[in-house]
Order: sequence, then C-alpha cells, then structure tokens
Amino acid sequence: MDASPTPSAAQPPDPETAPLPGPGPGPAPDRPEAAPPGAGPRDMPLTVCPTPDLAVPAPHENPAIPPLPARGNGTLATPARTGSKARRLATPIGILAAVSGAFAYVGTVDPNEPGHYPVCPLLQLTGVLCPGCGGLRSAHAFITGDLGTALQANAVATVGYFLFAAVWVLWLVRAWRGQPLRIALAPVWWWGVGAVLLVFAVVRNLPFGSALAP
Repeated sequence: MDASPTPSAAQPPDPETAPLPGPGPGPAPDRPEAAPPGAGPRDMPLTVCPTPDLAVPAPHENPAIPPLPARGNGTLATPARTGSKARRLATPIGILAAVSGAFAYVGTVDPNEPGHYPVCPLLQLTGVLCPGCGGLRSAHAFITGDLGTALQANAVATVGYFLFAAVWVLWLVRAWRGQPLRIALAPVWWWGVGAVLLVFAVVRNLPFGSALAP
C-alpha cells in the first residue's frame, strides 16, 4: 500500500516580508520604515527626562537649613546658625549670664558659714571627700580674688574655671563669625580626665594629700 505524502503544517507568514493587507487587488502599500532603537514613532516628540540638576527637590528638603555637624567619639559640637548676629550670640551670652549669676550668689553667700548650702551626701555618710567637695568654697575664694585658697579648697575646680573661660571665648568668637563650635578630642583624653579625677579623689583622702583637702 502506497503511503500518500502528508501535507506539512502551514507556516505563519513573516511579519517583515509578508504583504500588508489592502482594500482589494492591486499593489500593496509601502511598509513604514522601522523606527531606530530608542526613538519614538514618526511625527511624535520624544519625551526628555530631566537631568539631576533640573530635578525638583523633595518637599521635605530645605537647602536653607544646613545639616548638623557630625559628632564622632570624643567630639563636642554645636550646630551652625545662619540667623542674625544677635541670635547667634544669644546662647553663649545666656550661658555666661547664668554662670555669672551663680558665681555672684556664691560670692555673696559665704559657703564657709554652715547652713547656707547642703552637705555632700558622700562626705556626710562616709566621711570620704569626693572630687567635688570644696567646690563652693573654691568658687567663693576665686570670685573674691583669693586664688591660693581657691586652689587649696579644690584645685580641679579652679582649673575648670579657666578652661570654661577659654572655651567660652572660643565659642563667642565662632558664634560672631557664624561658625559652629567644634572641639574634637580623642577618647584617650576623656579617659585621662576620668583618671585625673579618680587620682585626685583618692589622694586628697590620704594623709600625705591633706594639702588637696578643703
């Protein structure tokens, strides 16, 4: 029995070479040229994406407000202020006014007379001097001009008065110029300060350290 050939399956026409359907018999219309890659159809304007320079910032972004300075380990910093000079100087002058008021009160009310100020709890309960004991008497002697008595009452506090004055002057100058105050110290410096306070507290409680006791 002869096997008749099986007709092959019809292949779909190639869309690139197949003639376009027309209204009837006759030559097929011209095929439109393919648009180059990345271009839109004919007679249609291309949409241009805005560049980063032309992009509109987000509503929450305000370029007029500078970011806060970074605060790493061992860094003391104040934010930069862009307001008027009087507004920039308000904070350091306010701090100086508060400290001056406290010194004026201690200078007027003598801490050597009992009953004016509370007693150190550690000294009252254990009889041990803490690093801050004698600080009020030191401030009273310092404000009245007796530097020797101030050092004997509390040497660390007396040194702190001069450090505060230096930092405050630097703060005032930088606030006048509109610059933030930034004091960067390595962590080893802070550990050193803690070690000095610890040694000071121990030595002033020993017999040979009576010169450091108030």
